Amino acid sequence: MVKEMKFESSSSNPFSSPSSFLKHNHVFLKFAVCFLLVGLAFRFSDSIRLISVLQPLPPSIETEQETEETESNVSSFLSQTPTSPPTIDSPATNITQNSENVKCDIFTGEWVPDPSGPRYTNESCPVIESHQNCMKNGRPDSAYFYWRWNPRDCELPKFNAQRFLALMRNKSWAFIGDSISRNHVQSLLCLLCQVEQAVEVYHDKEYRSKRWLFPSHNFTLSVIWTPFLVKAATFEDMNGVSTSEIQLYLDKLDKTWTDQYTSLDYLVISGGKWFLKTAIYYENDTVSGCHYCPGKNLTELGFEHAYRNALRLVFNFIKGSDHKASVLFRTTTPDHFENGEWFSGGYCNRTVPFKEGKVDLKDADTVMRNIELEEFEKASDKGAEEGVRLKLLDTTHLSLLRPDGHPGPYRQFQPFAKDQNAKVQTDCLHWCLPGPIDSWNDLVMEMLINGEKYK
Repeated sequence: MVKEMKFESSSSNPFSSPSSFLKHNHVFLKFAVCFLLVGLAFRFSDSIRLISVLQPLPPSIETEQETEETESNVSSFLSQTPTSPPTIDSPATNITQNSENVKCDIFTGEWVPDPSGPRYTNESCPVIESHQNCMKNGRPDSAYFYWRWNPRDCELPKFNAQRFLALMRNKSWAFIGDSISRNHVQSLLCLLCQVEQAVEVYHDKEYRSKRWLFPSHNFTLSVIWTPFLVKAATFEDMNGVSTSEIQLYLDKLDKTWTDQYTSLDYLVISGGKWFLKTAIYYENDTVSGCHYCPGKNLTELGFEHAYRNALRLVFNFIKGSDHKASVLFRTTTPDHFENGEWFSGGYCNRTVPFKEGKVDLKDADTVMRNIELEEFEKASDKGAEEGVRLKLLDTTHLSLLRPDGHPGPYRQFQPFAKDQNAKVQTDCLHWCLPGPIDSWNDLVMEMLINGEKYK
């Protein structure tokens, strides 16, 4: 794609008063006419050559460097196009259009080198939790800082903290879900604190749910811990060690978030990995089955049954509420454990992103993603008629390509300081800060600013 180019020419006729020449010299007039005709002939010939030059070169001749320069120039132009006021007010897909009316999917693309590096560090951001503070914990490499997500056919501007805060004046935003949601909100806080420091105004007993205030903008940002989105009783410590099966109520939403719903202007909701855990399922206050509960003499319903029911309940609640908040539903996050899981020696020691087509989702992630897309599509189709503001934040694929962005063994402070061969628990699910998850907020910002393009 190239910009439209306009060529203007100035062809003022030096013979501005031909009648005076008629009066004085007919011979000279004939000479002037002949000269003019010859000149026009040359101009016509030049025009033909100019048209020829403007035709696109055949693919075999056009160099890769010229293509990249053209795309770069166009992307630069698109990023300067004025944008509309913030809204997330129509049913969601991930399609937008650039200024040339070419469709663009911001969730399809590749990770490209970015020499500018991270927008903050662990020293400039005071809210990074220890498990995601890879720099402080001693991770020796830093190449994972220098990549950015690049959609295939359009430009994705970097997150603009100052503009975001200006748009969020007197607003409230909540991230609702599990520890990945907490990871995400930390990334957003780190980006915003480069403009204004947030003040923590609330936390629950275990510091899983928190709320911050940006005083000069009267903007409230929260993370609400509810890993299933539905009512659940869990018996697991902060290290993932469980003493009993999870009790999961598939027909009751978790009031931890629904009681706050009407006070929120924007929400990012997500489910996922917790549904893979052993659980006993309840419906109508009666045990209806389970997932992975050998020896319990219960019907194995599978996590698919539970996840679909939970999402359907969530979307029905959003559609049925009189409060029309703007809601982003974030898709499942794949992990990158290799040769085992977190509890069985799995690791993630890659240092560069995957190339497109070089990695596939694990079976469980594929199942979860399909359920998400199916239930979301049903909800968005019906919700459009009721004025529901629901969109899809599809981070699954771009996250799949980043095996290099996890804490790995550096979820604890200096794990190999005393013993280079120490056996430590690895984290190949959450994200280092700064790290790839910062690009999620680039996507959120784009959807906020250009919401009308994501229909």
